[in-house]
Amino acid sequence: MTQQIRELPLAPSRKAAGPSSPSAARRLYRNLSGKFRVGHPGLDDNVMSGRGDRDRVRKTCMFQSNEALFEAVEHQEIDLVQLLLAQYSLEELDLNTPNSEGLLPLDIAIMTNNVPMAKLLLHAGAKESPHFMLLLEARMILDAPPPSKEIRRVNETRYTMRSTADTEPEGFGSIKHATAKQWRLHCIFLLAPSLLSSPGPPEAPSNVRLSVSSSSSLRVTFHEPLSVNSAVVTKYKVEWSCCPSMSPLLGEVVLEDVRSLQHTITGLPSGAQYYVQVLAYNMKGWGPAQRSIPSCAEPSSWRDVDGCELRHKGQKEALDQLLSQIKEAHQHCRCHEQCRVPPHTRKHSVSKSLRHLFQPTSKFVKSLKRGLYLTSILYREDNILVTPEDQIPIVEIDDSYSSSLMQDFLWFTKVSCLWEEIPWMQQCLSPSQSSYSCALQTRLKMLQAVSQLQGMLGTQDLGRVYFEPIKDKHGNALLVTLRDLSASPGLDSVRWAQLCKLQLQRKSISSPEEPTALDMLLITLHEKLAYHRRSRQTLSPGLYLGYLKLCSSVDQIRVLVPQKLPNMLCHVKIRDNPNVSREEWEWLLSLGSLEDTVATEQRVHSPQQLFLQDLRSAAMELMTHINIPVNQAQEFRIYSQEVLEFGEKVSMLLLLPPSDDVCTAPGQNNPYSPRSGFLTLPLQIFELVHFDAYCPSFIGQYCRVSALLELESLMSQQTLREAFSESELLAAKQKHQQVQEHMQQMEEVWREARWIMDSLQYARYKQPSGGVSLGWIIDFSQDVVPDKPSSTSSQPDYLPSPMPSPETSRKHNSDFHGLSDEEGSSEVFLTTDSDYDSSRAQSPRELDLLPPSPCSSAMEPGFSREG
Repeated sequence: MTQQIRELPLAPSRKAAGPSSPSAARRLYRNLSGKFRVGHPGLDDNVMSGRGDRDRVRKTCMFQSNEALFEAVEHQEIDLVQLLLAQYSLEELDLNTPNSEGLLPLDIAIMTNNVPMAKLLLHAGAKESPHFMLLLEARMILDAPPPSKEIRRVNETRYTMRSTADTEPEGFGSIKHATAKQWRLHCIFLLAPSLLSSPGPPEAPSNVRLSVSSSSSLRVTFHEPLSVNSAVVTKYKVEWSCCPSMSPLLGEVVLEDVRSLQHTITGLPSGAQYYVQVLAYNMKGWGPAQRSIPSCAEPSSWRDVDGCELRHKGQKEALDQLLSQIKEAHQHCRCHEQCRVPPHTRKHSVSKSLRHLFQPTSKFVKSLKRGLYLTSILYREDNILVTPEDQIPIVEIDDSYSSSLMQDFLWFTKVSCLWEEIPWMQQCLSPSQSSYSCALQTRLKMLQAVSQLQGMLGTQDLGRVYFEPIKDKHGNALLVTLRDLSASPGLDSVRWAQLCKLQLQRKSISSPEEPTALDMLLITLHEKLAYHRRSRQTLSPGLYLGYLKLCSSVDQIRVLVPQKLPNMLCHVKIRDNPNVSREEWEWLLSLGSLEDTVATEQRVHSPQQLFLQDLRSAAMELMTHINIPVNQAQEFRIYSQEVLEFGEKVSMLLLLPPSDDVCTAPGQNNPYSPRSGFLTLPLQIFELVHFDAYCPSFIGQYCRVSALLELESLMSQQTLREAFSESELLAAKQKHQQVQEHMQQMEEVWREARWIMDSLQYARYKQPSGGVSLGWIIDFSQDVVPDKPSSTSSQPDYLPSPMPSPETSRKHNSDFHGLSDEEGSSEVFLTTDSDYDSSRAQSPRELDLLPPSPCSSAMEPGFSREG
């Protein structure tokens, strides 16, 4: 019997590892909590120097951890295996490298029929040995019980090996080599009980679901077999065919990674129905097949219904062409012939530039004295980069600001996408500097302040602009940029200050009755850091149901968003598959009454019935989060013009309130506040933040083109006013006309991308009322929407800033006049600098509302329902 097993072709033996140091052995011993001490002849600690010795120690530790893993699996020490998987990477454990017998840790777990151990290893990425089946072919010789004397030999060998490893590490290698044959017998005797007791192949996988993922692909998901009596499942197989009998097969795929029980079948021609089934495998072979629900599906997309094209198709290329035309016009311009940057100019890294950050001669502003200022918050976790005086870096833009601050701020927000172009933009403005209009003067001073701050900080990238300026009663306005330096190495030599220390320090010297914009910034800085972190997060792949709601004051309109994900509308998750098939979209558009939904429910396991269940559940959950009463929910609608797509993996259906309730009018009760987990962003700022998260290349190029063209337009208007002779007037008109044509092209591209404007105009239509009524999907006479949210996911994880009193807000808003949007749609929204009402003067009591600790950076998006 021993001879037959010895002749099996096994995997090549592992190379013997080199000797280890006693210190490495001691560290491993501590990590394993005293359970194992695998030792080898060591090196003197004094010899441990140089890269070669470090690599040798690393390889030795890898060998020791791997040996400890094999021994832990053999002795079924599942807690120790969990400890090893947590403390070491898969590379360090050599999880899928066979031992000298050609076996992997998963093979041993399967042979001992330790299902929890096998599942733990499988979810860690373990695989079966390719020679494992060759060992299983020898099972016929194991039908008879092994002789008792052989069992005693194995037990004696195991005792000798374990005791020798603890007492005589010098002889461990030779003893292990001498007992290799006994260890082989031990493995086979361990294999026998599991093979004889295992009932057979596994049962069929459960909950096999088939869905349409695109016009050329299908997605199948499934769960493990329900039975737990058979051996552990180590792989699955997905098969598909155009025939209900599954013969002939069009294709199949074996899934060896059991951590992800799903597969996307790609490259399928449209126009045909495909049938799918899934099989499970264990040591006894493949089990029976399980058909999917629904039984078949056809690759399709909602776009196939009316041939709708992608919103962003060709837009990036159009913007690239516009930008090249703008740059080409300035290539031979007098303003750019001087101060050209040599092509070989050395670009300093962030870490090297920031190392000599704030020199004693740097002239940062220490206190605000009525004017417009710029500050850049560079942070790492809860630490803020400060000047030698332990203050945040602030520079002055101008000694005052006008009522058109909002327009200047929107332009400045776009400039944050082209920090590296600041010198080039300054050169564009240099020829007519003496005769600038007020708008051009302000923007030139903004560029000068940015250039000054970049020079003193030693970095071009100042981060992203916070969504509103901070204003106080003293006539100050503070523009804030934020940048996370957590991923930037080599910043230990710069000066950092903890956020709580800065807040307490500023509180001790500030006036609680009339705080300045700087005081208000530091008091609420933890909120702004949280906003910056969250605004860069994106939704997990799937289909979502979003809620379109706007709130207005005297002269502004803002979009309602969740605090935990401010770049997206309030939402819940419908399912993991982002695609809406043609069948699902046609069904949704065909609904005309509740009776249609009742008929759909009778078609059990059809794609329409499954879609109805998911959509209904998501709608009820969303209404619970936004506190919509049942009597009002019946009048809500689902946007039926399109499925919003944000990239390739996230899509959204929109839930629209009645046309009169799309925008909350000034003076009406607004239940959505930071204390309830909501936030309102100015409409244009929301669009920039949203696209920055989901289409960064597009919005980056748009902001470049838009910022440059706005300057070009102001300069061409200035030149047109100053033209004196006919030739000057003709040249100025031609230049102005060219700029206007470029702006029109840019606006056409931007208009096609602005999905929220299309949906907003559709939502405000009163005759006829558009969309699919929610009362046709949910029977409100039976389904009861809870009055209170059942989840606390919408609650903020930090203490928000106190909201201003209505009197303060009304008094401030009355000081400004409305300005129309860049598209001239004042009915939809007004963009004035009062959109950014930050004159929220806190009382002495409110100044005491400092958070106990800065907001954590680990945050999950709000209102996401697991699909």
